[in-house]
Amino acid sequence: MRKLRTLFLLIGLTPMLAIGSDSPAEKPSPTDVIEMLKAGNARFVAGETNHPNTDAARLALAGSSNQGNYAYATVLSCSDSRVPVERIFDAGVMDIFVIRIAGNVADVDQLGSIEYGVNHVHTPVTLVLGHTQCGAVAAVTAAVKGAELKLERNIPPLVDNIIPAVERTLDDLSDADEAEQVARAVEENVWQSIRDMLYESPALREAHKTGKTMIVGAIYDIATGQVNWLPNERVDVLLAEVEADSDRPMNPYGDDN
Repeated sequence: MRKLRTLFLLIGLTPMLAIGSDSPAEKPSPTDVIEMLKAGNARFVAGETNHPNTDAARLALAGSSNQGNYAYATVLSCSDSRVPVERIFDAGVMDIFVIRIAGNVADVDQLGSIEYGVNHVHTPVTLVLGHTQCGAVAAVTAAVKGAELKLERNIPPLVDNIIPAVERTLDDLSDADEAEQVARAVEENVWQSIRDMLYESPALREAHKTGKTMIVGAIYDIATGQVNWLPNERVDVLLAEVEADSDRPMNPYGDDN
């Protein structure tokens, strides 16, 4: 296993670190980064975007510098074409380390990417960004309610992380119409991804606890462009629940066995 990890580092991570130093540059505080993201989204909603860091000089800088000296947020978002992450925050090249996956789920591939963003790109904020009218959440909601969906073989295991969020939603909103259920499930799914991050990744758990990164959640409204931020107190509630679970993984660098 150690040889495999060493090989992975050599062939997978080293090229990403080859340019510049892996030592973190001084970054804005997590609170300042969130204000930057909010300000960028406000410009986007108002139609007053600046399109920063997209000129030839920035591209040349990207070709000669380490992204870890510049990127200020890691964002886990949905693959949906209606959620163009950099645009909705009026951000540019080397500003945001983005992981996109249907349903913004936090499974092993996404967790590894987020760990890289936090511990090697040194992003002060880690955002899980859900969005209204999420097709993945809607499909899982329909399936949990008994609909027979004909899905290609790789889709069900992709979105099965969403099931707990949908089940909690249906327990709370059993009599609501499906649109309301899906809207609530979208939010619950953000919390589920954050919980999965905190449970499955000791590295991310420690980074959040020590203030290396601040894990936050938000919902993007595809009809208005507005990002609505979720109460961050629940992240600490989820962290406490995870830390009370004696079965949680503890070794950030490999199997606990």
